[in-house]
Amino acid sequence: MALIRVGTRGSRLALTQAELAGDAIRAAAGSTRVEIALVPITTAGDRDRTKPFGEIGSRGVFVKELEEALLDGRIDVAVHSAKDMTSTDTSGLVVGAYLAREDPRDALCGAGALRAGMRVGTASARRRAQLLALEPALEIEPLRGNIDTRLRKRDERGLDAVVLAACGLDRLGLADEIGHRFDPDELLPEAGQGALALQVRAGDDSTVAGADDAETRRRVEAERACVAAVGGGCLAPVAAHHDGDALTALVADEDGAWLERLTGTDPLELGRRLAELEATRSRSEAATDA
Repeated sequence: MALIRVGTRGSRLALTQAELAGDAIRAAAGSTRVEIALVPITTAGDRDRTKPFGEIGSRGVFVKELEEALLDGRIDVAVHSAKDMTSTDTSGLVVGAYLAREDPRDALCGAGALRAGMRVGTASARRRAQLLALEPALEIEPLRGNIDTRLRKRDERGLDAVVLAACGLDRLGLADEIGHRFDPDELLPEAGQGALALQVRAGDDSTVAGADDAETRRRVEAERACVAAVGGGCLAPVAAHHDGDALTALVADEDGAWLERLTGTDPLELGRRLAELEATRSRSEAATDA
């Protein structure tokens, strides 16, 4: 029997997702042929729960240490929420499988709809920008931590609502907390949201290949490629979501006063166009300030 060491963050959600991944690997290989050992690993994002994501690295803060464990041979598979990954693969590593995607939408917890004057908690610049574009009179308050922590802080701080990924709430049996699931036309999800990525060393794809969902891969890879095409020099909130027929992407400022949304089929072209729009806006603002 083969032993596969599966690296995961240590939160309740991360461990639940790692168990889902382990079940998928066993089912693909034949349950009697594989033994799964979960290996909890603390990431930079777990260690620092106070600073905004932008101050500790934003994308990648929940994956770097898992990737290092893979490269060092301490684990065989790393399980990530695909939305936490960087938009390009780390050298020497590949996504060997994407599990079938679950609900990619964002969820409003604590209220059934947005209304002027609400105090809403989120640490996501992407969510902040789009929430303020929907309702400029919201008060957005920084809120970090795992799902249980954010739900608890919602009550402790007297917030009207918090915004979380619907899939995480569903996986933890907390769907009753959801007052509203935002349609992507309202709040465009993060690239990869709702999907679990099983990352392996290049050449070790066969370890997890049987668990791969081809349609999820097609959509998530398009979303990641679009974000990558926007470019690392763009500091504005960016989002991308493929609905099966077309890819929609957006770029905005953090206060939601400026937001551009484009739809098409070519992720690279969409990304380049968004980058150009953001660069034009930045130049215009700089000229106005001067």
